[in-house]
Amino acid sequence: MDNREILLDCALTLFSARGYDAVGIQEIVDSAGVTKPTLYHYFSHKRGLLDTLLASQFEGFLDAVRTAAYYQRDLPFSLEKITRTYFEAAQENPRFFRLQLILQYAPKESEPNQAVSPYRLEQQQILQSMFIQAVQDHGNMRGRHVMYAATFLGMIHTYIGEYLNGVTSLADPLTHLAVHQFSHGIYS
Repeated sequence: MDNREILLDCALTLFSARGYDAVGIQEIVDSAGVTKPTLYHYFSHKRGLLDTLLASQFEGFLDAVRTAAYYQRDLPFSLEKITRTYFEAAQENPRFFRLQLILQYAPKESEPNQAVSPYRLEQQQILQSMFIQAVQDHGNMRGRHVMYAATFLGMIHTYIGEYLNGVTSLADPLTHLAVHQFSHGIYS
């Protein structure tokens, strides 16, 4: 890895362990074994480092979510594909998911929340679009896409948070059970 990649990796480790605001530039560069001017060369400032980190982490993940959310007229199948995509990504990259949750639930006007907000909104829009398409098969869902997307994503994040804290496993039976539980609420 070059210095840029080392800085991104160290920042991901530190931010996911203690939060963005609790980590200083000096700690990041010490962990990476570089100097502050090296960090500033690549990222200009701490927020630039966070923005670059999020962009690199979300790029492939959002593509995977888009693919999973492609609606094929089978809502339970689509919901399971989406849930599995999130669960597998959380297992493959737990530091990124912990960071994502930390940033998302930071105060609304804070720098960390503002940095992750476009990615949170994009995830919700992907899910909303899938629920809008599902209306053709489930008319009782009409006009509820915003609520369903927020609730579904919240459920997924809750299970991932429990996994990250060692409370549960994200094994396949959970995927099916979580979707089944969610589905009972939306079909009524």
